Amino acid sequence: MAKIAILGFGTVGSGVLEVLRTNADKAARRAGQPVEVKYICDIRDFSSHPDAALFVKTLDPILNDPEVTAVVETIGGTKVAYPYVKAVLESGRHVATSNKELVATHGAELLALAREKGVCFLFEASVGGGTPVITPMYQCLAANNLSEVRGIVNGTTNFMLTKMEREGMDFEGALKLAQSLGYAETIDPSADVDGIDAQRKICILASILFGRHFYPQNVAARGIRDVSVKDIALARRQNAAVKLIAWAKQTEDGPALAVEPMLVPRESQLAGVDDVFNAVMVRGDILGDVMFYGKGAGKLPTASAVTADVLDALRNGGSIHESLFWTDSEPMEGVYEDASPADRYVRAEGGAAAVRAVFGDVEILDEADGEIAFALRGKSVAQTRALCEEAARQDVRVKNVLKWLTL
Repeated sequence: MAKIAILGFGTVGSGVLEVLRTNADKAARRAGQPVEVKYICDIRDFSSHPDAALFVKTLDPILNDPEVTAVVETIGGTKVAYPYVKAVLESGRHVATSNKELVATHGAELLALAREKGVCFLFEASVGGGTPVITPMYQCLAANNLSEVRGIVNGTTNFMLTKMEREGMDFEGALKLAQSLGYAETIDPSADVDGIDAQRKICILASILFGRHFYPQNVAARGIRDVSVKDIALARRQNAAVKLIAWAKQTEDGPALAVEPMLVPRESQLAGVDDVFNAVMVRGDILGDVMFYGKGAGKLPTASAVTADVLDALRNGGSIHESLFWTDSEPMEGVYEDASPADRYVRAEGGAAAVRAVFGDVEILDEADGEIAFALRGKSVAQTRALCEEAARQDVRVKNVLKWLTL
């Protein structure tokens, strides 16, 4: 029998215990042996919990027990999770985690440590929640040269944009609804609405795609605070939807990646991904485009992915890291940008004459209530930035810029 420990008994941690007990027979077949939770580490008081005997407040009892062969980390963040996970791996035990911040910040180091110790460091649930994305990328698509990944990886913002499109809610109204339903943090929702959560996730996907570590501070991330109902309505007139897209691709100048709200043409499968669902599209040279779709969060979907990692680790051991691995790299100055020209939608305050004086003979999409929306064709990020800076000097206030997603 395999004995495991759970670090952190919140939503996902409690879900792992539930999944292992509900599907005990299935877990045993997958792992090749019965799997039992022996410890749950959490500093809070669970003395009245039905499983109170399992709880410990420090990592020491787990590290000192040779029966424990795998640990699930669902604490979140890095302050406590990083030293705990590092200590567990150094002790020669497998780790499965749903912690995207931990993987995006320390993934290369922890993967190298796992390989050194002959154990697993697995993190399928860190991107896509219960939707498998990572394992297919490094395993099922191994015969392909992967050149690009793009997707909707934050269910909260996708839910908000869906409400803004379907019901005409403004940003604040959609955010309050998301908070009331538990999709967004009530105190500080910035990780979702400012693209920070998606930024960490695209770093993980890019690290798999390119085989080296990418740091969040080197990835430009812009959330949906500037997206208005007017933007969404005008996008619909252009046969497109507004979605928060995390993307990474190989360009002539090297890797480029970012998180940004984009106009997604209706011909793209990503345009039809609504509510709290996630979808990730991977492009390979042999298979072409493959999309993975499903719920990106939630107690049991995420717990199912973490549990599957534990079972894979128990059955296959450190051999998993013959294919799941990337090298370390140093953070760089600035961010990775795609220098190639692209079409963009721009909304600004100012008349057509003032806009054309700065941006040239652009295609006007709409002009009403002192605002003008227009298409800016074939400009790079640097060129667009320079034009927006010049617009500010000419008293043309740019309120939003959205790049068209190319298929």
